[in-house]
Amino acid sequence: MNLTAEARATVSETIEPGERVEVRSRFEGGWTRGFEIESSKDGRYQIRRLSDDSVLPSWFVADDVRRERRRQLWWA
Repeated sequence: MNLTAEARATVSETIEPGERVEVRSRFEGGWTRGFEIESSKDGRYQIRRLSDDSVLPSWFVADDVRRERRRQLWWA
Protein backbone atom coordinates (compact mmCIF):
# COMPACT_ATOMS: atom_id res chain seq x y z
CA MET A 1 0.00 0.00 0.00
CA ASN A 2 1.56 3.28 -1.13
CA LEU A 3 0.66 6.26 1.04
CA THR A 4 1.47 9.90 0.45
CA ALA A 5 3.57 11.66 3.10
CA GLU A 6 0.43 13.40 4.39
CA ALA A 7 -1.48 10.11 4.67
CA ARG A 8 1.48 8.47 6.49
CA ALA A 9 1.56 11.34 9.00
CA THR A 10 -2.17 11.00 9.63
CA VAL A 11 -1.94 7.24 10.11
CA SER A 12 1.06 7.51 12.42
CA GLU A 13 -0.66 10.11 14.61
CA THR A 14 -3.88 8.15 15.10
CA ILE A 15 -4.56 7.53 18.76
CA GLU A 16 -5.83 4.03 19.47
CA PRO A 17 -8.83 3.06 21.66
CA GLY A 18 -7.83 2.61 25.30
CA GLU A 19 -4.95 5.08 25.06
CA ARG A 20 -4.92 7.79 27.75
CA VAL A 21 -5.33 11.31 26.41
CA GLU A 22 -5.70 14.94 27.36
CA VAL A 23 -8.64 16.90 25.96
CA ARG A 24 -8.66 20.61 25.14
CA SER A 25 -11.15 22.49 27.30
CA ARG A 26 -13.75 24.19 25.13
CA PHE A 27 -14.17 26.91 27.77
CA GLU A 28 -10.60 27.80 28.75
CA GLY A 29 -8.54 26.33 25.90
CA GLY A 30 -6.19 24.48 28.28
CA TRP A 31 -5.60 20.73 28.38
CA THR A 32 -7.43 18.45 30.83
CA ARG A 33 -6.19 15.00 31.89
CA GLY A 34 -8.18 11.95 32.91
CA PHE A 35 -9.60 10.63 29.64
CA GLU A 36 -9.04 7.78 27.22
CA ILE A 37 -10.07 7.06 23.64
CA GLU A 38 -13.25 5.01 23.40
CA SER A 39 -13.31 4.88 19.59
CA SER A 40 -12.31 6.83 16.50
CA LYS A 41 -13.97 7.48 13.16
CA ASP A 42 -13.13 9.79 10.27
CA GLY A 43 -10.49 11.72 12.22
CA ARG A 44 -12.73 12.28 15.24
CA TYR A 45 -12.61 10.69 18.66
CA GLN A 46 -15.18 9.49 21.15
CA ILE A 47 -13.81 10.05 24.66
CA ARG A 48 -14.29 8.17 27.95
CA ARG A 49 -13.87 10.06 31.24
CA LEU A 50 -11.83 7.89 33.61
CA SER A 51 -13.22 9.33 36.87
CA ASP A 52 -16.69 7.84 36.34
CA ASP A 53 -16.18 5.65 33.25
CA SER A 54 -18.67 7.75 31.24
CA VAL A 55 -18.45 8.16 27.47
CA LEU A 56 -18.84 11.83 26.61
CA PRO A 57 -21.82 12.58 24.33
CA SER A 58 -19.94 14.57 21.68
CA TRP A 59 -17.10 13.62 19.33
CA PHE A 60 -13.80 15.51 19.41
CA VAL A 61 -11.68 16.52 16.43
CA ALA A 62 -8.02 15.49 16.40
CA ASP A 63 -6.84 19.04 17.21
CA ASP A 64 -8.66 18.84 20.57
CA VAL A 65 -7.13 15.53 21.67
CA ARG A 66 -3.51 14.63 22.41
CA ARG A 67 -1.69 11.74 24.03
CA GLU A 68 -1.37 12.17 27.76
CA ARG A 69 1.96 13.76 28.55
CA ARG A 70 4.00 12.55 31.47
CA ARG A 71 4.40 15.23 34.07
CA GLN A 72 7.90 16.06 35.15
CA LEU A 73 8.37 15.57 38.88
CA TRP A 74 10.00 18.49 40.65
CA TRP A 75 12.50 16.25 42.42
CA ALA A 76 13.51 14.28 39.31
